[in-house]
Amino acid sequence: MHGLRASFAQRSISTCKSKWHHHQYVHKATIKFYRNITTTTIGSSAGSSLQQQIVKALRSDERKKASHLLQDFGHRSHSLSADDFVNIFKYCAQSPDPLFAMEIWRLMELKDISIDNTCSSLMMRALCKGVYTEEVFSIMDFLGESRCFYPLLPLYNSILSSYIKNQNLIQSRKCLDLMEKQMMGKSEVTYTALLKLAVLQKNLPLVHIVWQEYIKVYSMSVISLRKFIWSFTRLGDLQSAYRTLQQMVSLAMKGNISIGRTVYGKLYSTRLDIPVPSNDGLCSTILDLRNSKQHGSCILAPPMYLPDTISASMEQQVILMDNGKAKCAEKKRLNGQKHSLLMKVLRWSFNDIIHGCAKEKNYMLAWKLILQMQNLGLQPSSHTYDGIIRAIVSQRSFGDAMRMFKKMQQENLKLYDSTLATLSITFSRELQLDLAESLLNQISECSYPHPYNALLASCDALNQPERAVRVFAKMRKIKLLPDMRTYELLFSLFGIVNAPYEDSNMLSQMDAAKRIDAIERDLANNGFQHSHLSLKNILKSLGEEGMIRELVQYLHVAENLFIYSNPSLGTDMYNIVLHYLVEAQESHKAIEIFKKMKLCGCHTDSTTYNIMIDCCSIIRSYRSASLLISMMIREGFCPVACTYTALIKILLEDENFYEALNVLERIKLDGIKLDVLLFNTFLRQACYKERIDVIEFIVEFMHQEKVQPNPTTCGYVFSAYVNSSFHNTAIEALQVLSLRMMSEDGNILNERKSFVDEFILDEDLASESHLYKLFEDSEDEVAIALLNLRWCAIIGFPICESADQSLWAKRLESRFQKRLASGSGRGESL
Repeated sequence: MHGLRASFAQRSISTCKSKWHHHQYVHKATIKFYRNITTTTIGSSAGSSLQQQIVKALRSDERKKASHLLQDFGHRSHSLSADDFVNIFKYCAQSPDPLFAMEIWRLMELKDISIDNTCSSLMMRALCKGVYTEEVFSIMDFLGESRCFYPLLPLYNSILSSYIKNQNLIQSRKCLDLMEKQMMGKSEVTYTALLKLAVLQKNLPLVHIVWQEYIKVYSMSVISLRKFIWSFTRLGDLQSAYRTLQQMVSLAMKGNISIGRTVYGKLYSTRLDIPVPSNDGLCSTILDLRNSKQHGSCILAPPMYLPDTISASMEQQVILMDNGKAKCAEKKRLNGQKHSLLMKVLRWSFNDIIHGCAKEKNYMLAWKLILQMQNLGLQPSSHTYDGIIRAIVSQRSFGDAMRMFKKMQQENLKLYDSTLATLSITFSRELQLDLAESLLNQISECSYPHPYNALLASCDALNQPERAVRVFAKMRKIKLLPDMRTYELLFSLFGIVNAPYEDSNMLSQMDAAKRIDAIERDLANNGFQHSHLSLKNILKSLGEEGMIRELVQYLHVAENLFIYSNPSLGTDMYNIVLHYLVEAQESHKAIEIFKKMKLCGCHTDSTTYNIMIDCCSIIRSYRSASLLISMMIREGFCPVACTYTALIKILLEDENFYEALNVLERIKLDGIKLDVLLFNTFLRQACYKERIDVIEFIVEFMHQEKVQPNPTTCGYVFSAYVNSSFHNTAIEALQVLSLRMMSEDGNILNERKSFVDEFILDEDLASESHLYKLFEDSEDEVAIALLNLRWCAIIGFPICESADQSLWAKRLESRFQKRLASGSGRGESL
């Protein structure tokens, strides 16, 4: 028997040693941590000094010295017992150090020293904490055969907690089965472990069942309620968590506290934890729940016992608590407890639910809890505000988030990095870039690039590459690795060199190529590969810079990476390339790409056909455009305004104004909304051909259809009159169109006469600087209209107070009505 026991001990320690290298970092970190912890005083037995030396060597990470001392301890002492090793086992269980615990056991087996229940339990705890979970039950069975080991409930609780902590569900279930078989019963520690197991399994019905059994055998305490609140919140049952919280508040009001603190700072319930007899139903229910979940069935837990005073509704509008006597009394009673641990536990539970509200996007309940905290005298902490701000942001309530941010500043509360990141993302989405960047710079440590990506996206939306450079430089400085979204935004931000209103040139194209190449190198160095969106952004950048050869090359890259394997991803990419090829007048390449798109099985959409119909205007093929429109209709796509705009462009290139105007009439009859781009197409060609009759007809047609002109419209009409030497008419037409740009009826000056006097008729040059500010507010057309009117006033022409007062506008309206009355169609009226 002795040889068998020694052999098993040797085999067990060999198994443990095989895992030593895998867990060595755990032991070193734990030993360093425990250097500063006062251990249990070594007993006054004969070998107490040697035990102290061994523990000291282990704590100093001198394992060889500890092993030598242990061997020397065994050789020098002849009358040893299990009590002589208790303190070393205690250290091994606390550390944990399962390897040295097994080494002690082997020495005891060699010296034929019987191991008692205390030492065995400590060794089991060391193995469990050291993640040697597979060996625990086999050693327990082996020791059980010697009848000197009687595992009690605390040991099973320790083993179960270790399995759950290591997320070992199989061994956890095995431990529960063994506890049921041995009829070990349960204690509050067991129920705590079951709650953690339920959260690990995401098994909400199990939490409700544990609640039902717990309240049958135990009265609720603040600590136990906190554990249930934690479980309900983690599993998304905010209603049960809220009701349980109200029960905790009720206990706190009654002074039922029972909270203590261990030497390690952990809070616990000071009342006796008396185990209850085994209940065969609970473990069986756990297995039944597991099986039912596997079969997809739903088990509804029985309703919880709740006080009648707690409201069940959480979706009602939050009503601010008044300052009545009852509320003041409630606050006074809670503050009168003067128990810091109680206040801490209450705040923790409130914070748990508030953070759960953020996860479940339940802003109303979170706000309700904040109000209750204030009413109870619980001062919200930085962690509380972190949760409430997350809940507010989930509802995209920018104003409330800003108010909470200011409130934290007023109370001098330190903002967590996560709070700063959340607020920065919110302000970035609201395009408050200065505030978002300021908050981002206050983050001390950030492990994920999401807030930086949000700010980069806003820089991209507002065309602020200079700010984006600072943001990316900050990421580099703090050594924060970008993710794929970062690179997608970098290609969009820096792939285009020139501003939106500038044309590309050879220098800008060289800079764009260098930037794209640099971003690609960094992308590859960090182990990323192009995504669908990153390649789309590169294609857009190359197209904007007019780099046609590189545009086609990157399309081939996209085809090899995505399109050939999944043709549905190619539609957007082909459309981007076709658009820029047509824009660059590369009609033959566009036709070639379009044919390739059809051959590879990539689906064409309405945008594809509209681009190719526009391409037909380059080759001036009305027949091809008509065929494409037929194909478009057959595939279920209805022509839109831009479709007919391209068709009209072809007719106008052939100077076929008659047929083009008939197409315009058909567009109106089909119910398609006319836009300014369509009319500008007419005006552009009419300006080049000096067709004043067409110009005047189209301008009045726009007015009748209530389509407001834009700066391009003004340019074509003004140029047409000037080229025909009608200078006074050109000035009058520019005034009328500028007024219509500012207002649909052209009467804005009557409504804002003082505005006109201040910005148009004022001779002070500073007035123009005020007009330029309108461009910053994205009111470009209003600013251009005002500048046009100011220019007319400077050269000496009187300003019309309304477009209807213009003789030119009246003449156009009169001739338009006569032409409509004389002709059967708009084209025939010319």
